Amino acid sequence: MNPRRTLKNMVNTMKLAKKSDKEDYMQHLRLVLLGIACVGTIGFLIQFVFSVLTIG
Repeated sequence: MNPRRTLKNMVNTMKLAKKSDKEDYMQHLRLVLLGIACVGTIGFLIQFVFSVLTIG
């Protein structure tokens, strides 16, 4: 790998990147929190089902 080329690619990426506005940020935040909640709910349900099965 060429370090100079890698650095140039990183600089070009930073030039193209733009700061998102508050509305986009809040929408992404909602989606991420919704995803975390869904994964947590699925994990809780799996744990609950297996705890019920092992007791009975």
